[in-house]
Amino acid sequence: MPVPVELADSTLAAELAADLARVEAVLQETAHPSDEVFTEVSRHLIEAGGKRFRAMLVLLAARFGDPSDPRIVDAALAIEITHLGSLFHDDVMDEATIRRGHESANARWSNSVAILAGDWLFARASEILADLGPEAIRIQAETFSRLVSGQLAETVGPRPGQDPLDHYMYVISEKTGSLIATAGRFGAMFSGAPDKQTDLIARACEQLGVAWQLSDDVLDVASDSSESGKSPGTDLRQGVRTLPVHYALRSALSSASPSASPSASSSSASASADSRLRELLTESDLSDSRLLVEALELLRSSAALEAARSDVRRWAHGARELFGGLPDVPARAAFESLCDFVITRTG
Repeated sequence: MPVPVELADSTLAAELAADLARVEAVLQETAHPSDEVFTEVSRHLIEAGGKRFRAMLVLLAARFGDPSDPRIVDAALAIEITHLGSLFHDDVMDEATIRRGHESANARWSNSVAILAGDWLFARASEILADLGPEAIRIQAETFSRLVSGQLAETVGPRPGQDPLDHYMYVISEKTGSLIATAGRFGAMFSGAPDKQTDLIARACEQLGVAWQLSDDVLDVASDSSESGKSPGTDLRQGVRTLPVHYALRSALSSASPSASPSASSSSASASADSRLRELLTESDLSDSRLLVEALELLRSSAALEAARSDVRRWAHGARELFGGLPDVPARAAFESLCDFVITRTG
C-alpha cells in the first residue's frame, strides 16, 4: 500500500508501505463480523479508501523503538477503526450524503444503522486494545472522551460570550488532534521508545493533526481540485463554518485592507466585497451553486484566507519544532517532511 505522502528516505518509505499493507489486510478482515449487515456497512466505508494517515503515524512513531513489535500493527488497526467509527457518527450528525466520494452509510441505509455500525467499530477497537494492556485502554478512554467532548461542543455551538474562533479551535483539537496524538503515542509506546520521546511525539502529532485539519479548511476554499478528498466548497455548501469563514466573519479583519496605504476607491471596494461576503456567509443559502461560486471567489481574494494559511503555518511550524527534539533518524526527517507538506499543500 503506498505511503500517503512522499518520503525522501526510500528504505523507510518501503518499510512503511509494507507495514501499511499489513494493517490494511487486517482492517479488511476486521470488516467481516459475524453479522451480515455489519459486514456490509463496515466494508462500505473501509473500501471507499482513505489515506490511512493515522495508521501511518503509528508506524512512523514506532521507528523510535522496535518497529517489529507485533503490537504496533494492532495499535494502528485500533486507531484506524476508531477513526472510521467516528466518521459514521459524524455523517449522521452532519446529515452528510457523501463520504470519500461514495454514498454515506446513513444515506444508503439509515441513521440508526450507521450509528450502530460506528458503535460496533468502537467496540472492536476496544477489544483489540484490551489485548495490549490496561494502559492502552486508559489512553483510548481518555482519547474517546476528548472525541465526544469535541463533538458535543461542535453540536451545541459556542457558549454565550465565547469567541466562535476559539470555540472552533477547541473542537478541532478535541475531535482531530486528540486521536492523531494517540496514534503517535501508541506507535512510540509499543515500540519501547523512551517515555520522554513518547510524550514529545504525542504532543507534536497533536499539533500536526490540527495543522492538517486546518489545511483541509483552506483547501476547501482555495483548491480547484479535490485535494482534500471532497469537492471545493463542500463545507460552505453544508453550512459548516471552517477557519477561513470564521476569519471572514470577524469584523476587525473584515474591515481591514490588505494594502498598507489603500486609496479611497480601493478601500471602498474592499469594504463592499467584505460586506457582500458576510452577507453570503450569514444570510444566503449556499446550496445554490451560483451563490456558492460567488462566496468562494470572495473568500479566495479575502484577507481571511491568508489569515487561515498563516494559522496552518503556525501549527505546522510548532509541530516541526517539537519533532526537532527527537533523535536524528530517518523517522524524524519524515515527521518534519509531513509538517512541510501540510504547509505546501495549502499554497
